[in-house]
Amino acid sequence: MPFSSVYPHYINKAERKGRTKAEVDEIIRWLTGYTQGGLDRQLADKADFRTFFDEAPEMNPGRNLIKGVICGVRVEDIEEPLMQEIRYMDKLIDELAKGKKMENILRQA
Repeated sequence: MPFSSVYPHYINKAERKGRTKAEVDEIIRWLTGYTQGGLDRQLADKADFRTFFDEAPEMNPGRNLIKGVICGVRVEDIEEPLMQEIRYMDKLIDELAKGKKMENILRQA
């Protein structure tokens, strides 16, 4: 599945709750290490999720601090690596839409 086909849903979810595309992009860049230009290229190239994560410059080591439930499954218990990365991103976007502060979403002290 192309990442670019899900990305607009992330934006819509955030904007419906008064958040911004810039905040969604910040979350994705924090998680993956992409620059804005790199993220834009992945979207333009219609990279699938595997390629998107495989080509990520540096997955954030703080992502293991992401805990909680997405679609009835605890993200920290997902064994398949690609699915866990996808669900980490889903969880962060959910937190944004629920009004959590960016410093907490990005697991900063």
